[in-house]
Amino acid sequence: MSKKIEFLFDVGSPTAYLAWSQLPALCERTGAELVYTPVLLGGIFKAIGNKAPGTIPAKGMYMMRDLARYSARYQVPLTMNPHFPVNTITPMRILTAATGTPEQGTIVTAFYNAMWREPCNLSDVNEITRVLNEAGLDAQAWLDKAASDEVKEQLKTNTEAAIKRGVFGAPTMFVGNEMFFGQDRLDFVEEEVKK
Repeated sequence: MSKKIEFLFDVGSPTAYLAWSQLPALCERTGAELVYTPVLLGGIFKAIGNKAPGTIPAKGMYMMRDLARYSARYQVPLTMNPHFPVNTITPMRILTAATGTPEQGTIVTAFYNAMWREPCNLSDVNEITRVLNEAGLDAQAWLDKAASDEVKEQLKTNTEAAIKRGVFGAPTMFVGNEMFFGQDRLDFVEEEVKK
C-alpha cells in the first residue's frame, strides 16, 4: 500500500505554491499518493495568533529573497501578486468543493497560476470566473457549489482539524502523523515516504 502525502494548502501562500510545484514529481518518484486538503490560512493565523511573515519587515524582506532562491532552484516561475495579500476564501471554497473530483487538478493549477505566475486578484469574483472559464470549466457551477453551506462547513472543518493537528502555516504536509512545514522540507517528506 502506497503512503499518502497530505498537502494542507491555501493558494494565497507563495511557499505553498512552490511546494505544490514539486509534490507531483516527488509522488511519482516514490509512488506516494498526493492528498489535497484546502484550509484557510487566515483562519489558522487568527486562531493561533500567528501572522504572515510579510507583516514583520525584516522577515518579509528575507522571505522575498528566499522565495526567489526556491523559484530558481525548482525552476518554476514566481511573480509576486500585486494584490497580495488576497482574500482567498472563495477560491478555497471552490477547491474544497473540488476535492476528490476529476476537475481538482485543473482547478488547483488554474488558481496557482492566477496567483503566482500571471497574477490577478482572486478575491474578485469576475477574475475567478475568468480564470475558471479559461481553464475550460463552468465557472458559475463551481461558484454555486462554493456557496453551499456544506462546502463552507467543510472548509471550516478542514481548517479546525488542521489547527488541532498543530498546523500553524502553509504549506504543511503530513506523512502519517509526521508533520512537515514549508517548501524547504520536501527532502524530509520524501525520506519519510520512503521509510
